[in-house]
Amino acid sequence: MTLPVVIVGGLHADVRRAAVQELLADVPGSVALHHDLSSAARGTVRRMVRDGSGPLDCGETGLVDDCACCALREDLLPALRRLAAGGGHRLAVVELWDSVEPRAMAEVISAHGCAELELSNVVTAVDPGLVLAYLANGDDLADAGLAAAATDRRTVADTWARQLEYAPVLAVAGDTPAGEEDRALLEQLHPTARRAELGSGALARLAFAGFDTAAAAAAQHPASALLPQEADTAGVATLVWRRRRPFHPGRLRAALEDLARAATRSRGRFWLADRPDTLLAWDCAGGALCVEETGPWLAALPDAAWELVPPVRRAAAALSWEPEHGDRCQHLVFTSPGLDRDGLTRLLESCLLTGAEYAAGRDAWSRLPAAFDALLPHTGR
Repeated sequence: MTLPVVIVGGLHADVRRAAVQELLADVPGSVALHHDLSSAARGTVRRMVRDGSGPLDCGETGLVDDCACCALREDLLPALRRLAAGGGHRLAVVELWDSVEPRAMAEVISAHGCAELELSNVVTAVDPGLVLAYLANGDDLADAGLAAAATDRRTVADTWARQLEYAPVLAVAGDTPAGEEDRALLEQLHPTARRAELGSGALARLAFAGFDTAAAAAAQHPASALLPQEADTAGVATLVWRRRRPFHPGRLRAALEDLARAATRSRGRFWLADRPDTLLAWDCAGGALCVEETGPWLAALPDAAWELVPPVRRAAAALSWEPEHGDRCQHLVFTSPGLDRDGLTRLLESCLLTGAEYAAGRDAWSRLPAAFDALLPHTGR
């Protein structure tokens, strides 16, 4: 018999625990597995297995390379396999610790699981009234006591954004004082998510809906990300900004601070005139912007290399293909309460090459100041 496994995560710990408890109550024969990383400073990770009536088993595992998350990965599959071998369980609920991101654990289960285990879904627990507060929190996880390793440099905001946007199901607390603006922000940040309000019975049904890790990864990859669409509801707006002309590296670099502060959340892909073959990822939450190289645009690859590119990536490129630049484009999405659409658009437009600069051609573009070398130190131009 195959044991279905559902992952429930999220920084909103009270809602996460309530979601797990609801699954244990609504799915007969279910069991929950939780690794508590709060003891990592003492060199251990605590493991607990429980059902709806209380604890069934507990234990400890040591850190791996001084990393609590690594210890979790090492211990998770053996613990799940023991549950599967024991029989009698209809569902295993993996409750992640606060700052653990569901993608890493989902891919561990999918890639290294066995015939006895099947990842049946991924859920992030959400208190709508806390979404904005967490997305605006630029504090390091370490300062909040939530770091998973001594080298963990993530922030509360970027961790919460990834937790929220990866899961296809959101377990939403219905008894919180969230207003229309809070719910509009949640809707615009992840419009494709299925929402299961706690207490409605929907979560137990969605726990068995199935999950595709490859599709989930493609939906997060900058080249093929499933980004939100234009919206303006209850004082919350989403601006989708698309252009073909490349950015001037110097002017964009000078505007980064203002662009990072312009919205609660922004993400997407872009290209620079002096790096025309490189797809750059834009990821910003809590005012902290991360810019990364994510490989070449498909238009920069020889035809023979296209067979090595995942079909989802090729399909995404085909949808936006243009004769002159191929799949190269600016595709940035900004979501925030009180978003200044006009001002943000003007600022973005001012960072593009002017008509004269564009007409000068690629040889001239390559001689523009290398303004992003400090942000992209390992790859050159």
